[in-house]
Amino acid sequence: MSNGNGQPTPPLAATATTIKPTDLRGILQYVPRFRGQIFVIAIDGAIVADENFSNLLVDIAVLRSLAIKVVLVHGIGLQIQELSTTRNIPITNTDGTGVTDAATLDLAIRASSRVSHALVEGLTQNGLKCATTNSVRALPTGIIRGVDQQFTGKVERIDKDFLGSLIEQQIVPVLSPIGFGPDGRSLRVNSDLLAAELAEALRATKIIYLAPQLGLEIDGKVRREISIDALKKVLADHPDQLADASRSKAENAIKAIETGTPRVHILDGRVFDGLLNEIFSNDGVGSLVYGNDYQQIRQARKGDVRLIYNLTRSAVRREELIHRTQQAIEKNIDQFFVFEVDENIIAVVTLYFYPDKPLLAEVGSLYVMPFYHNRGIGKKMVEYACMQATERGVKTIIALSTQSFGFFSNVMQFEETTKEILPEARLKLYDESGRNAKVLVKQLG
Repeated sequence: MSNGNGQPTPPLAATATTIKPTDLRGILQYVPRFRGQIFVIAIDGAIVADENFSNLLVDIAVLRSLAIKVVLVHGIGLQIQELSTTRNIPITNTDGTGVTDAATLDLAIRASSRVSHALVEGLTQNGLKCATTNSVRALPTGIIRGVDQQFTGKVERIDKDFLGSLIEQQIVPVLSPIGFGPDGRSLRVNSDLLAAELAEALRATKIIYLAPQLGLEIDGKVRREISIDALKKVLADHPDQLADASRSKAENAIKAIETGTPRVHILDGRVFDGLLNEIFSNDGVGSLVYGNDYQQIRQARKGDVRLIYNLTRSAVRREELIHRTQQAIEKNIDQFFVFEVDENIIAVVTLYFYPDKPLLAEVGSLYVMPFYHNRGIGKKMVEYACMQATERGVKTIIALSTQSFGFFSNVMQFEETTKEILPEARLKLYDESGRNAKVLVKQLG
């Protein structure tokens, strides 16, 4: 089996799941975080035609059953190509980003009707109420670089009140890549862009692009996560590194995040359970695009105590970190910063200020889940701690390490020093611990 671009479907190993839809313990821990939020799910036409489509609709029903609000957008690229071939009608554009002549628009409307019906039929079979809408108001794109785009449109506005009323009535809106102009006539719009416009209008917390590809492919590799800044740099400096199949979604992921959508996921809609695994597991199966490099780092809260304790237990057993009880963590929770991926804590670091030495601070308890090693997360955590210390007027920051001193010295440019740099009370604790940790120091700007 292959996708619309002739690429093979991932091998069976790539479709293996990390959780099961029936594993309520795996899913329900996420429900309080996502309940009541709006997810915009954009489904490529090739996915609607794939054998996994019926499973995706079951997954969407699961999301609705967990009080997650869903808005569906679909593409028609594969379907319009098939109509063009079977009817022997040449088309000027397949995805709504180029010229749309009258014949292409006619086929786009027919393809859109077919795909919308498939979605409505499938949602109905899964016991969901749904509705197709005319809530996308569009204007003609006009003339670009001297070329009249004819019936290609750009989104002018989204009737968010109409969509909001449907959502509140537990109705799943289904939107096609056809907008309506001021005169009521149809215009072809790009479905990836439409998803970004919808997310902005509805203040969605996620866009999930379901495509016939493993994720966001950059320089021949699928990037599991990437910041918007890094992605913009790739597009600006090395656009050839971005796979053609990923370009539209990359560009619209940037637009979505810049207009307020916190997370954009790009994943393979052909993978069984892929949607649920992307949402309800730490690791995910696709690509995640997020805001600036430090957007995922925040001050820890009391509600994080048990998660921090469980996260670091294995490191404590290996004597990488000192043992802290949950009570000790809660007592000093203001010292902790955590790193979230899709609202799951996957890394932690502490920052301690010495009251009697305001120019000195200590960074410690650095831990990153093994799955996320070699992604620069530990570096970001320490950099963030240094930034916080600098804002407090700290000039010197220290770190004590038994097994990560190579990271601090080689990656973070800390220098080894003697224990005499430690304040008296901290020196006493150091001697009493018997861990004989190396002491490292770094001067802050």
